[in-house]
Amino acid sequence: MEKHMNSVKMACLAGLATLLAGCATGPQMGGGKNNPVTGAAGGSSSVNRSSQLEHCDRPLGTAAVEEDTSQQWYLVLTSQYHLPATTPLLRLMIQQSNCFVIVDRGRAMGSMMAERDLARSGELRNRSNMGGGQMVAADYIITPTIQFSQETGGGGIGAIAGAFHPLAGAVAGSMKTSEASTVLMLTDTRSGVQVSAAQGSARNTDFGFGGVLAGGAAAAGAGAYASTPQGKVIASAFMDSYNQMVQALRSYAPQRVNGGLGTGGELKVDGATNGAPMMSLIDAQRRLKELGLYTGKPDGISGPGTSGALRKFQQIRGLPVTGQLDDPTAAALQQ
Repeated sequence: MEKHMNSVKMACLAGLATLLAGCATGPQMGGGKNNPVTGAAGGSSSVNRSSQLEHCDRPLGTAAVEEDTSQQWYLVLTSQYHLPATTPLLRLMIQQSNCFVIVDRGRAMGSMMAERDLARSGELRNRSNMGGGQMVAADYIITPTIQFSQETGGGGIGAIAGAFHPLAGAVAGSMKTSEASTVLMLTDTRSGVQVSAAQGSARNTDFGFGGVLAGGAAAAGAGAYASTPQGKVIASAFMDSYNQMVQALRSYAPQRVNGGLGTGGELKVDGATNGAPMMSLIDAQRRLKELGLYTGKPDGISGPGTSGALRKFQQIRGLPVTGQLDDPTAAALQQ
């Protein structure tokens, strides 16, 4: 009878080990199924791109990826988890998505400038075609940030499972959950305006069996993962952030400030001085066109048509006729 009960217990424990091992299927991106960044990219084509990665029919512009290596998260990434910089991972993911054309602003930039120095010195062959005016500008800068969280569970769960068998308690006590939260920020390089920001997350549960004794015999190493899962968790979290950013950009609408961006704003801080017009020139052209005074295409470029329309408006409103978009004229156009 006792021998039969021991056999039943061992069979149950084997089933429990199999069940727990099956639960550790990898990191869950944003609460969904796992599929971290993998494969390759070549131009607009890709190989083994994740089915979960957002994809664009055409790029939205050029982008450079720059991470702040002085931040605490970078020290944790490289020293505690022994993982490399996130830049190669993000550049692969972004190129596979075809939503941005990646331009290099990292270490390779120094090598590119060295090639141009060789060309200027006359050391390169005549047909090398290396010179000025060839590099592509970065329309946007993508900046990554990581927040780590690691919790080791097992207290209550281990006590409950231990009532069944010491092995079950030890297994539950070794359960470890890792979680990462990532943020991506997209900044316009010409204006410095933050165009988009997105936060994503991923988590992974790892069950360990190493060193556990069952019935006097050592249990075989049957960990759900052979190595630490932080790398896969971080990759999945960044994919979650990036996917949400692309989804938001598909319905992008620029933020507009009355009077134009960077011209003082609407809060009118006491003591602040502002010599810039209260209205951008292109907005003034649009308003003058609505009034039937401007016949050209609003382009934000000053010309005879714009100054003529401003003079007509100033005459109608009894303002000093300057032909310029001064503060009194801008204020009158916004009424």
